[in-house]
Amino acid sequence: QVQLQESGGGLTQAGGSLRLSCAAASRRTFNNYAMAWFRQAPGKEREFVAAIKWSGVSTDYADSVKGRFTISKDNAKNTVYLQMNSLKPEDTALYYCASTSTYYSNSRYLRSTLSYDYWGQGTQVTVSS
Repeated sequence: QVQLQESGGGLTQAGGSLRLSCAAASRRTFNNYAMAWFRQAPGKEREFVAAIKWSGVSTDYADSVKGRFTISKDNAKNTVYLQMNSLKPEDTALYYCASTSTYYSNSRYLRSTLSYDYWGQGTQVTVSS
């Protein structure tokens, strides 16, 4: 069992920045393949934001955040981060952290919510215009 705890959400104006953190805790050895951030706005489906493989530095981003958001990790701390710059009102959502220990030969699978075993409770990000 893996517990994921997000932090760092809040309220900011358009053009501002926020940094989200997600710390993973496990009673067993943390065998992780990838972690990701998803978001869900009211009345909308949960959507992919960014993913990072736990081994190496491979990352992937949704087109809507590419160039503005950066996902990174600290393997020693079992923590993943999401640096969000140039925020827009349409970035307003509940942001979720997710992890998976399953290997996927095609990295595109990491864009699907179905590929993840564990989820955090979410942290709210609100961007005012």
